Amino acid sequence: MTTPGPGTPASGDWLAALRFDDQGLIPAIAQDAQSGTVLMVAWMNAEAVQETVRTGRAVYFSRSRGRLWRKGEESGHVQQVHDIRLDCDGDVLLLKITQIGGIACHTGRERCFFRGLDLNGDQPAWVEQDPVLKDPAAIYGHSHGH
Repeated sequence: MTTPGPGTPASGDWLAALRFDDQGLIPAIAQDAQSGTVLMVAWMNAEAVQETVRTGRAVYFSRSRGRLWRKGEESGHVQQVHDIRLDCDGDVLLLKITQIGGIACHTGRERCFFRGLDLNGDQPAWVEQDPVLKDPAAIYGHSHGH
């Protein structure tokens, strides 16, 4: 992980630099550390950020479940975190990760951004562009929704 540089809050103040929203959450972008591919976007609360830093594995806050979500807890597709960046406004995190198993999306795809907007027809339409690498039922043992 990145070591603090000049202008970085002291070790005890690093969390205070994050600007959480009214629900105590901050968006986190998971990006493949090697390819630069954006794999997914999720939410983190302060506890998720702290556990991610402490363990080196991505931990998010699931808004639908109302609890911490340790990426890969069901699927085994954990995210090993190599670097964490904070944007200029302090309100978005970028996690540079290695996606164990190559699948970040609950649909069984490499990334959550698998649909592209096709502008060639009469009306714009979302088109699935990335293949399913593994059936979600085989990953989770049941159908899995967000």
